[in-house]
Amino acid sequence: MRLTEYTQLITDEFGAEKAAWISHSHVLAEFGDTADVLIERGVDPGKVWDGLCDDFSVPEERRLGVDYPTK
Repeated sequence: MRLTEYTQLITDEFGAEKAAWISHSHVLAEFGDTADVLIERGVDPGKVWDGLCDDFSVPEERRLGVDYPTK
């Protein structure tokens, strides 16, 4: 997963302000560090997103994000 996809998914799910706070502050149970630090260290953003979904009990049907109409 690309970083832009991760950013869109977390923003869609939590809103811009809360997404930034979660990414910066929440320590993922599976990895033991924050999303921002993990991504900076080279962990795949998709794995980070999956970990956040698990930690915050995001339902399966919302884990792939919002379907936006094509232009």
